Amino acid sequence: MHISGVRKRLAAGLAPMLAAILIVGCNHDRADNTTGTTGRGFEVEEIDIGRSLNADKSIGDNTTSFKPNDTIYVSVKTDGSAPSAQLKARWIYSDGQVVDESTQTISPTGEARTEFHIAKPDGLPPGKYKVELYVNGQLAGTKDFEVERP
Repeated sequence: MHISGVRKRLAAGLAPMLAAILIVGCNHDRADNTTGTTGRGFEVEEIDIGRSLNADKSIGDNTTSFKPNDTIYVSVKTDGSAPSAQLKARWIYSDGQVVDESTQTISPTGEARTEFHIAKPDGLPPGKYKVELYVNGQLAGTKDFEVERP
């Protein structure tokens, strides 16, 4: 067989595999440490975490490492309009235990930020955590963080 025939067969065989890889790569699950759409013209664009908030409810110092007595803030940036949207933050310890949960109802009419926070008077136990953000009961994204030993 001629070299150009081998190249054509090889290219013809690889093209469907490359297309499948690209399709799978572009359709990844956006809920894992990212943000996603609610499918209703309203979406979560950004989830930031840190120790302080700015006046516009954005995070003043993005970090994923905290001390036990820190107040941990999450800022959720949304865009779009909805008559009403329910945002929920669920704070989870590495063993799956829900540490805290809070819900806010908003009436978005464009870009907005919503703030959630957690703090424990006796401090959070050291370890790995995550915060899950839900919009109308649908997971919209997560953020992992860690509470260090004192």
